[in-house]
Amino acid sequence: MRVFGVFALTPIAEVCADRRVGARHERDKGESADVGSARMLAEADRYQFQWWALSVVRAKPIGGKEKKGADRGIDGVFTFVDDTTGTMKRCLVQVKSGHLSSSTIRDLVGTLNREKAVMGLLVTLEPSTAPMRQEVAEAGDYFSPGWNREYSKLQVLTIAELLAGKKADLPPMRATFARAGRMTAPGHRQPALAGLFEDA
Repeated sequence: MRVFGVFALTPIAEVCADRRVGARHERDKGESADVGSARMLAEADRYQFQWWALSVVRAKPIGGKEKKGADRGIDGVFTFVDDTTGTMKRCLVQVKSGHLSSSTIRDLVGTLNREKAVMGLLVTLEPSTAPMRQEVAEAGDYFSPGWNREYSKLQVLTIAELLAGKKADLPPMRATFARAGRMTAPGHRQPALAGLFEDA
């Protein structure tokens, strides 16, 4: 059994079996059992899928586990401080289990602008398309003054990539800017830091 955060994948299969969609999983050729289980959960209950996907990427859910209200384009959030002002900055997270297109990215950009967030992460069940990747590239980068480096303003990760160990490239969540200042020597660029989501 593989465990991500505090959530195990085995219960996904159990939930799907309870909803009698297990037979469909047997036809999922070319996918790992974990991705197939995630797909079954998305088909059975997309809100539970969103909540589970946020636990995998370790984002804070918006609205709680049973959220079924108005969708403002935000499913989860990361927060961080990376400058001397102490301003809390946000990376908004969207989870999509269905069809994707370039408009998915444009809608996320609009959500970031509306919510005044500096970064966005799209977590998807299906792979991104070439037009989507072009939209991501055109969105540009976010420069973190505290860490003295650029991050892609928009990032897209699939469930398969997350289960394989890939992580979002975000400013550290658990480090203070004061600590960052001590680590950065004058006239030198701060190197990329590993273990962005290490437990404290």
